[in-house]
Amino acid sequence: MIIDFHTHIFPPQIRDNRDDYIKQDPLFNLLYSNIKAKLASAEDLITSMDSQGIDMSVVLNIAWGNAELCRMTNEYILTAVSKYPYRLVGFGMFSLDSTEKAVDEIERCAACGIKGIGEFRPAPDSLRNMELLRPVIQNIIDHNLILLTHSSEPVGHLYPGKGDITPERLYPFIKEFPKLKLVCAHWGGGLPFYMAMPEVKKYLENVYFDSAASPFLYQPQIYNQVLQTAGAEKMLFGSDYPVISPQRLLMEIENQHLAPQVKNLFLGENARLILGIN
Repeated sequence: MIIDFHTHIFPPQIRDNRDDYIKQDPLFNLLYSNIKAKLASAEDLITSMDSQGIDMSVVLNIAWGNAELCRMTNEYILTAVSKYPYRLVGFGMFSLDSTEKAVDEIERCAACGIKGIGEFRPAPDSLRNMELLRPVIQNIIDHNLILLTHSSEPVGHLYPGKGDITPERLYPFIKEFPKLKLVCAHWGGGLPFYMAMPEVKKYLENVYFDSAASPFLYQPQIYNQVLQTAGAEKMLFGSDYPVISPQRLLMEIENQHLAPQVKNLFLGENARLILGIN
């Protein structure tokens, strides 16, 4: 089974009226103001999955700046999962403009079958504001949900949405919430390399790393490097569709000649276990 742990879908009204939402939301503007930045609906994703041999996909939201847009897009994700229950797994999102509203939206999504929250993209100050974050993160833990966060490399080229959620900022957050099941997107911005340090590795027991947009960020040897420092059980296949085709990553992975057991864990088994899929 191949599970793509990192895809994004939007309601058709957002896909087809991009300019209206660019004006409403700073992050959406940052990520999608360029007409070349692709937007996909649930049906677009299913068509892609069928053509590329993907069995299931985790569908993520984005970190909208207000609660209304979060709720609207969460509802679309819930509807898509209900329509394709054996193909899609839904992650919702909340706005940090109100702790109470964020907790309420997590509660609502959890009651409707959401498996996680993401793609989380907090401002650096938010990661240090435990008064704001603790009730929200504790609610995610209490509902046995997964949190998927954007992650950034502290060096290298700039790109729209790179941000500054670097290992230096992620690590204290991880230490603060050791029971949180956390997926750090984009190879954790390099965080798995530090798992060669025993004092770091012990705190990352519940942390995983996805390969989203890997060809845009790293050379192909990244797969074996993460394998050596973090271990196969920490690796999750994620494409970042529709930014990049899943097939491009699958071809790159195939060329690394990973052991069959490693590929089995990386491409689907790890995802199946943490998502609780039978």
